[in-house]
Amino acid sequence: MTTAMFRFCSICCLWLAFLPARAGAGAPPAYHFSPVNQYNLQVSAGFWNPIMRYVSEKSGVRLELKLGRTSADTTSFILAREVDFAFTNHLFSPDRERMGWTVFGRRDAPPVAGQIVVPADSPVRDIAELAGAAVAFPGPEALVAYKVPYAQLLRKGIPVDVVFAGNQDAAFTQLFAGKVKAVGANSQLVQNYIGREGKRFRILWSSERFNDLALMVSPRVPPAQARAVARAFLGMRDDPEGRRILQAASELVHAPVPLAFVPASDADYAAYRTFYAGAPASLR
Repeated sequence: MTTAMFRFCSICCLWLAFLPARAGAGAPPAYHFSPVNQYNLQVSAGFWNPIMRYVSEKSGVRLELKLGRTSADTTSFILAREVDFAFTNHLFSPDRERMGWTVFGRRDAPPVAGQIVVPADSPVRDIAELAGAAVAFPGPEALVAYKVPYAQLLRKGIPVDVVFAGNQDAAFTQLFAGKVKAVGANSQLVQNYIGREGKRFRILWSSERFNDLALMVSPRVPPAQARAVARAFLGMRDDPEGRRILQAASELVHAPVPLAFVPASDADYAAYRTFYAGAPASLR
């Protein structure tokens, strides 16, 4: 087997490992949980699988991680109604709000901003200098890291060659490999990457702030199960085992503050709706 074939097969096996196993006869139904791909696949699995096991045990509702190869793949599962719970900010556009998903929590983290960043030693010091250059973004579904920065470039009349990397880590990898000149990014993930990889950035532009991603539930999930899952997520910070899992997750991604989940509602995501109201039609 060639090296290229081996790598391809390894990636496919890794992807399939995150897809749900078929439930056995008589087993309680499993609900699928899809988080936005903020990290590479290995880090995403290491981050979420212990949380899935904890929430399943505490709630009595079996959750299984359903994670695509890219952020757009994962969101396509949600749009195809193959997912029951999500950690996302991809459902606040007017057409997607009609799907009826409900916010019940969010990560207890400072609000995030969309940013346009370059390496700290880059000669680029203004976004106007990016005209005609290749700029990487996580993917077409990334609101904070793609739609918000790209809307700014459009407003300023700065044409760029858009490169979708698949997730934020992959976009940063392309940046430091010299394949793109800048990256559209989520400010939280910029800081996480600095902690994990020791890289340094220059921020060319930052947006207004948005609340972190939302824990959401599909209207298909019976209310009793939805409430049980919400209680388990929101109770993690008050339970010794839950705190241990959250601490390990925080250390894995080098989060600047310890991870926890707190109650939230649709009202906490008004800034997203405001963005869509003024965004170019191509980004809605």
